[in-house]
Amino acid sequence: MTPSFFRLIIYSAYNGIKFRYLRLIGKTGSPKALSLEITHRCIARCIMCNIWKIPADIPDPSIKELLELLSKDIFSNLVELDITGGEPFIRKDITGLFSGICRLKKKNLKSLKSIAVTTNGLLTRQVISALEQSLPLLKDSKIHLVVVCALDSAGSLHDNIRNYKGAWEKVRHTIRELKELRKLFPNLILGLKTTILPINIEELDGINCFAEKNDLFTIISPCIITPGRYLNPELADSLKFTQKDKNKIIDFFQKRSGGWQYHQDKLIQYLKTGVMKKNCTCGYNYYFIRSSGEVFLCPLIKEGAGSLKKASLESIINSKKSSQIRRKIGRFPECQVCTEPGLERYALPCEGFSYLFMLLKMGKKSFFKLHTHMGLDMYFE
Repeated sequence: MTPSFFRLIIYSAYNGIKFRYLRLIGKTGSPKALSLEITHRCIARCIMCNIWKIPADIPDPSIKELLELLSKDIFSNLVELDITGGEPFIRKDITGLFSGICRLKKKNLKSLKSIAVTTNGLLTRQVISALEQSLPLLKDSKIHLVVVCALDSAGSLHDNIRNYKGAWEKVRHTIRELKELRKLFPNLILGLKTTILPINIEELDGINCFAEKNDLFTIISPCIITPGRYLNPELADSLKFTQKDKNKIIDFFQKRSGGWQYHQDKLIQYLKTGVMKKNCTCGYNYYFIRSSGEVFLCPLIKEGAGSLKKASLESIINSKKSSQIRRKIGRFPECQVCTEPGLERYALPCEGFSYLFMLLKMGKKSFFKLHTHMGLDMYFE
């Protein structure tokens, strides 16, 4: 038994016991993952998202404010940082955020291993320029940068979904440029994120082929209707899947090789039954903070825990309100239809027991291949 194998078993079992104790008393654990919305602004007008409808005169947090937030002691054990928007690269000062994080790595963010940024890839020059400046610093700080390009069709339908003329050509050009950067910087990891909609189900095979051809990992998951993260409840009727749609999606995942099998299995189960069954650790090891300063234990539920403009982060996440929300995680209506892959990925190392069950089910060799592919090994170092 190798040390890494033994460590994973011990840590998973310990985390499983600890998580259940924290859930029982409604207390937070040490945040290991954080989604940080650095802007609500976006040049796309996607048919499944209303973030871009937030009034333009609502200001983004400054880089100084973001770095002050990340320097707090509560994030001393942070492993992954998810930078999101809107469109993160619409901010021309994003390089200041990356360089500031590298400075914090020396003292405050010593455990940080990975930064993920999701982009629509429409601002090619801004994306590449920012990364050319930031990747050397991130490499020296031993931080991986995961850049995920949103792609909902490997063709012109992508333009219609993003409501942006030429979106497909622009994101394809961005991906070509990113691949050149990847040759120079091994700490750059590239992937695609596809939102499954009623109008792009027939495009999934093409997206999969495009990803394989370009050596990109994929995150393919149904659209989420939520008054929280995407502000899109009024779009529910137009984005509803028919039973025929669901059968096609199930068929796609059943015949698909590779990918994240745990997520695919959970989606198939959900599409067949209408109920998502999986453990969640939102509010224990993960938080979402909007560009407005509103703190959420889960990005999909409507109810926030408090605003950073009115209280400190520590007081918010340790408040009675947060404790009440935390105890209900997994039992909100949004939880029953949650298809968000990131949340289940963050949950596996913290929840522990499900991860051990995966090890027993898959066998050591297959499990560790997936364990490394998903980057979850960073939680056990």
